Amino acid sequence: MPRPKFDYSLNYAELDLRAHPELYRVGIGEQGVLLVQPYKSELLPHWRFATPEVARESSEAIYAMFLDYLRAGDFVGADMARKFLQMGFTRSRRYANHKGGKKYDGPVPDDKKGQSGAHGRAELPRQPEDPVKAESARIFKAKWDEAEANEEYVRLKREHRERYG
Repeated sequence: MPRPKFDYSLNYAELDLRAHPELYRVGIGEQGVLLVQPYKSELLPHWRFATPEVARESSEAIYAMFLDYLRAGDFVGADMARKFLQMGFTRSRRYANHKGGKKYDGPVPDDKKGQSGAHGRAELPRQPEDPVKAESARIFKAKWDEAEANEEYVRLKREHRERYG
């Protein structure tokens, strides 16, 4: 049976997912990373990747928050922190491959804003790799992998899916 996808129909601006974890769906990859409150507001100020030094500081701060959420038994917070680590990797890689970070040709369709994907747009050709952004990506990838492998995270994720879908 397929798992429920991230529910983009909820009014996340008005919703506190710490108070209503039953409404949270893990989704695929980074789905909902810039929507789910209060976690977006807690994590976003720490998310940076411009240089390896900044990426290291950022990924360590977000990983520390990931561990704090786990200690509190807050799976949604831990999963959102994991998504920010993943997004640090993917955005750094995007900037490593595409100067200015523009991966697709043309604007995001209005009905797809806030959702990942090409949405019918052509991918622009890759440019020579930016080694600074590539190193930032490696730093975030290591922390993302560490989060994904955390036994408590794996247990809470399984329990959340069993309980809520």
